[in-house]
Amino acid sequence: MRKKPSIPRIVKIKKIQGLKVYCMFNNGENRLLDFERIFKEWEIGGDDIEYLLLKPGEFKKVELRNYTLSWNNIPVKLMAEDGSEEIHPYELSPDELFRLSEPVEPSGSEKFGNLIRSARLKAGLTQEQLAQRSGTTRFYISRLENNHTDVELSTFRKIVEAGLGKHFRLIIE
Repeated sequence: MRKKPSIPRIVKIKKIQGLKVYCMFNNGENRLLDFERIFKEWEIGGDDIEYLLLKPGEFKKVELRNYTLSWNNIPVKLMAEDGSEEIHPYELSPDELFRLSEPVEPSGSEKFGNLIRSARLKAGLTQEQLAQRSGTTRFYISRLENNHTDVELSTFRKIVEAGLGKHFRLIIE
């Protein structure tokens, strides 16, 4: 059974710096949204609703709401189904925000792949030898080291302990 693709959602605003928002998405990636660049590309001018967000004081009022960025200080008038007018905060689609963002650090799987490759080379093992020792395949080890697959914690532990003969310790800070 194929895994359904996850729709990108913001789960945490990590930092706001000027017109930049550093956030974590539900795939675990930390990403940067550079609104100075985005608004320049969009050619935002005085008649656009986003114009107020060019002021850092107004921009930093951003909040996380419904897994996306939301500005209560920027009211948007929308027409309800019954024809009445409703006021909502300014928000952008989280999947569009993901598309507009860029990664700011390696994802967890990239870090795991780099760690495995480094430890394997230091131990003088081939991918095939590591795979045999850890009960996986050379193809899987290659995909992991090249950041083409995610790794389950139990599999990572098996590769570290059985394959590399190292101790596995997880620290959450």
